Amino acid sequence: MSAPDTAPSASVAHVVTLVNRARRRAGCSPVTLNAKLAQAARHHSADMARHRNMSHWGSDGSGPGRRIARAGYDWSAYGENVAYGYPTSAAVMAAWMSSPGHRHNILTCEFREIGVGLAQPGGYWTRYWTQDFGTARRPAPRGTL
Repeated sequence: MSAPDTAPSASVAHVVTLVNRARRRAGCSPVTLNAKLAQAARHHSADMARHRNMSHWGSDGSGPGRRIARAGYDWSAYGENVAYGYPTSAAVMAAWMSSPGHRHNILTCEFREIGVGLAQPGGYWTRYWTQDFGTARRPAPRGTL
């Protein structure tokens, strides 16, 4: 089986726009796109599509924190949303915002960065979505133990 097609980047960008619109309404600062979180999210979406399984657990048994760290993101906090089958960024965001747990991740003001992954192995109705949120660990100030 070949690797799933990556969906258009416009859909990913629109998810970030919608996330920041919701965060602004809730009084949170916007999240910025982070390449390492995006890599983790893209790989997880591709993995879910390849195995036809929507889960926070990867086919190798990894959870979101491990996958995000493996992508090189040194996190102090993270959150993940996954979804399957929503044909548009607006549809998946509406579903996430209607779910208390997913909405909580989107509106956690402490998150500073985001990565979005999208894979569609068979068209718009087979889209696998991942949002990875993060707050990077800050290095200790110089001179501290």
